[in-house]
Amino acid sequence: MTKKSTAGVNPSNVPATQKRRLRETELLLEISRKMSAIDSLDTVLNVLVEMTTAELGAERGSLFLNDPDTNELYSRVAQGNFHHEIRILNTSGVAGYVFTTGEGVIIHDAYADPRFNRSVDEQTGFVTHSILCVPIKNAKGETMGVAQTLNKKNGRFNRSEMALFEAMVSQGSLALQSAQFIERLENIRKQELEFINIVSEMTSDIKLGSLLQKVMSEATRMLNAERSTLFLHDEKTNELWSEVGQGLESMQIRLPSHVGIAGAVFASGKTINIPYAYADLRFNPAFDKKTGFFTRSILCVPVVNKHGRTIGVTQVLNKRGGPFTNEDEARLRAFTAQVSIALENAKLFADVQAMKNYNDAMLESMSNGLITLDEAGKIATCNAACLRILKIAANDILHRPATEYFTGANDWIMGKLQLVIDTGEQQSMMDAPLQVGEERLSVNFTVQPLLNIDQKRIGSMMVIEDISSEKRLKSTMSRYMDPGIADRLVASGAELLGGQNVESTVLFSDIRGFTTLTEQLGAQGTVALLNEYFTLMVDCIQREEGMLDKFIGDAIMAAFGIPVTHEDDADRAVRASIAMINTLNKWNRQRVSEGKLPVNIGIGLNTDTVVSGNIGSNKRMDFTIIGDGVNLASRLESACKQYGAKILVSEFTIRKLQGTYRNREVDLVVVKGKTQPVSVYEILAYHTEETFPHIAEVLGLFKDGIAEYRNRRWDSAIKLFNECVSINPNDKPSHLFLERAQILKQTPPPDDWTGVWVMESK
Repeated sequence: MTKKSTAGVNPSNVPATQKRRLRETELLLEISRKMSAIDSLDTVLNVLVEMTTAELGAERGSLFLNDPDTNELYSRVAQGNFHHEIRILNTSGVAGYVFTTGEGVIIHDAYADPRFNRSVDEQTGFVTHSILCVPIKNAKGETMGVAQTLNKKNGRFNRSEMALFEAMVSQGSLALQSAQFIERLENIRKQELEFINIVSEMTSDIKLGSLLQKVMSEATRMLNAERSTLFLHDEKTNELWSEVGQGLESMQIRLPSHVGIAGAVFASGKTINIPYAYADLRFNPAFDKKTGFFTRSILCVPVVNKHGRTIGVTQVLNKRGGPFTNEDEARLRAFTAQVSIALENAKLFADVQAMKNYNDAMLESMSNGLITLDEAGKIATCNAACLRILKIAANDILHRPATEYFTGANDWIMGKLQLVIDTGEQQSMMDAPLQVGEERLSVNFTVQPLLNIDQKRIGSMMVIEDISSEKRLKSTMSRYMDPGIADRLVASGAELLGGQNVESTVLFSDIRGFTTLTEQLGAQGTVALLNEYFTLMVDCIQREEGMLDKFIGDAIMAAFGIPVTHEDDADRAVRASIAMINTLNKWNRQRVSEGKLPVNIGIGLNTDTVVSGNIGSNKRMDFTIIGDGVNLASRLESACKQYGAKILVSEFTIRKLQGTYRNREVDLVVVKGKTQPVSVYEILAYHTEETFPHIAEVLGLFKDGIAEYRNRRWDSAIKLFNECVSINPNDKPSHLFLERAQILKQTPPPDDWTGVWVMESK
C-alpha cells in the first residue's frame, strides 16, 4: 500500500472513478435498451438527442443525418421551440466540417470560429455560444451524420464529455441505421402503392385534356421536379405537340418530331438524361428565352404503346436537389409504360368525339331538314332545321315509328320509304306537298338507304328542303340582315328581283395583319377565329338594324338604310362601329389572358346614294349594293392603316349625324381613282383617358395645327404638332402631320396648294 501511495495514486479517488464508469456504462445500456424498442426514425432521433443533451447539461441538441441523394445534412429534431427540418450542405459549417473530417470538435466561442454558420441562428432566433460536435459512424466506420450539443449550462465542454458523447451516439448508431432502413422500405412501399393508385386512376380517364394534366402533374410530383411536359406525336403533320406544361400558362407547343431533346428521344426511342442542359449541343435554348424559364437538368423518356411503337415522349425538367438518377429513369419509364395505354384510349376517344361533334354540328347547321330511321323504322335523329319545318319538339318525334308520324296527307312519305326498302335505291320528289298542322308547305323530298361498311342496310335517311316562297325569302334574307328586318320585308311583299337608288351609310371593316395570324394559327385555327370574330361583329351591326352584305375574306361589308330606311342611319352606322371596337377590345383582353394574339381592325364609313337590290336568278340570289359610295367606304377603311385610326368616316357621313360623337378632321384627301377632295374624320368616341391620355387637349392643339398647316405657317404648325406628340406620343396623326410640315417647310408646295393629300394606294 505504501508503494502504491508513493506512485502517486490517491486511494480516495478510486471509488469516484468507478462510480463514473459505472454511471457511463448504465447510460449506454439505457440507450441500447430504449433504442431496441423503437423502429421510427423520428423517435430514435428524439430520444437520442434528449438523452445526450440532458447528460451533457446543454441547452439544446440536434442530430444531423446525411442525405446521399442531395449531399445535404438534415435535422428533423431540435430541442426548444424550433421543430422545422433544417438542411445544410454536408460541407457547410461546423457540422459539415465534422462530417467531412470524421473528427469531433469543441468550440467555446461559436461566433469567433470561422467554421460556424450563423444562418441557422438567424432562422430560429437562438444564440449559439458553445458547441460540442461529434461524428456518427456506422458499424463499418463510415460517417453517417453528426450530433451536436449547444451552450453548456455550467462551465465548458471538455474532452471527457466529448468521449462520452461519442460513446452515446455510437451506441445509438445501430438503431439509427436500422430505423433509416425501415423508413426507406416504408417509403418505397408507399411509393409503390401510390404508383398503383395513380396509374389506376389515370387509366380510367378517357378525356385527353384531363389525362394529360394528370400525367404531367404526377410526373412532376413523383420525380420532385419543377416542370414536365408530355409530347404526343401528330402523324398528320409529323410534329410533337403538347397542350399541357407544368408551370406554364395553358398553351400549345408544336415542334418537328426530330428537333431538340424530345425529337432525339422520339427518333431513337432511347432515354436521355442530361444533368447540365446548356452543356449539351442537342438542347435548344430558344424556348427558355421565349418563356423566361431556365432549364438545368432534363430527363426525357419515350412513350411506347403495346405494339412497341413510340407515340410520344415525356420530358421532366430541373430535379430539385441535383440531377436525375437512374432510379428516376426507371420510375419514369415504368410510369409512361403504364399510362401509354390510357393515352391511346384517350386519343381514340378524342378522335371519335371530334368526329361525332363534327357530324352533329354539320347536321345542326344544315338548312335542310334531315331525319334518320333505324332498321325497325323508328326515328333515330331529327336535326334542328327539320324540327323547325315540322314545327315539333324533339321529344314528340324521336324514337317513334315513322308510320305513326307520317300519316294522312303525308302518307306518301311512307310510300317512298317502302320503295327504298324494296329496291335499295334513292327516291326523290320535287315540289312535294307537306302538311304541317294547318299549313301546307312545298318541299323537295329525298329518301335513301343508310349502309354500313359491309354495304348492308342499317336504316334510312330523309332530306326535306322547304322551298315555300315565304320560307325561301326569309332564309335568304336572314343570311345578311337581322331576322326581324327579313320578316318585315316578307310581310311587305317586296319584289324578289330588281333594284333602286337609295341613300345608305356603307361600312367596311378589315382585320389588320391577317396574313400573320393565319400563318401562326393554321387552317383550322383561322376558321375558328373568323367564326368567333364574325359572330361578335355581326351582332353589333344587327343590333343597329344594319344589313350584312357579305364577307370578303376577313373583311365585312354592311349597310345602314337598306332595305329598311331610318332617319338616323348614319348615327346607327357610327354607333355600330363604336360597339365593334369596344366589343373587340373586350374580346382581345380575354384572348391575351389565354395567351392568344389580339385582333385589330380598321373601319371605314361613307354615306351616299347607292344602287341596291337582289341580283341573281330564281335559284340563287344575293341582296347587295353597288356604287361610288361603296368604293369610298372601302378606301377609308384602308386609310385607317396610314392614320393609325380605328374608325374613319367621310364628310358626307359627318353631315348626316344627328348625335354628337367625339371626332376630329384628320385630312383632306383625294382617293385613288377620284379627282375631288373629301374631308376625312376620325371617330374617337370609344377612347378612354387610359387609351388616349389628355384627349381633349390633344384634339384642340391638333385642330389648331391643321389650320396653321393649311395656311402654310410651318413653324407654328410644327410647334403645335410637337406639343401633341409630347402629350400623347402614340398619336399617329400628330406624327404624320409633324413630318409633313417639316418636309413642306424644306420644300414648299406650289402656290395653288390647298392642303389636299393625294392617296396613291387603295
